[in-house]
Amino acid sequence: MPIAVDIDVMLARRKMSVGELADRVGITPANLAVLKNGRAKAVRFATLAALCEALDCQPGDLLRWEPEDAAGG
Repeated sequence: MPIAVDIDVMLARRKMSVGELADRVGITPANLAVLKNGRAKAVRFATLAALCEALDCQPGDLLRWEPEDAAGG
């Protein structure tokens, strides 16, 4: 998938567990794991905003675009 999710990086920087983040954001740890592991097909802006608030970061700290064909051909 061309969108990479870096929630693990922010969790480590904030020394926060997945369970604690899920509680703060108001989603289940299972749903957070789906997002964190890059298996989500979409994320609501409200959820993204809650993640950014809980982790004190910007959306670009959590999501980045990666070309699917890095080799170019």
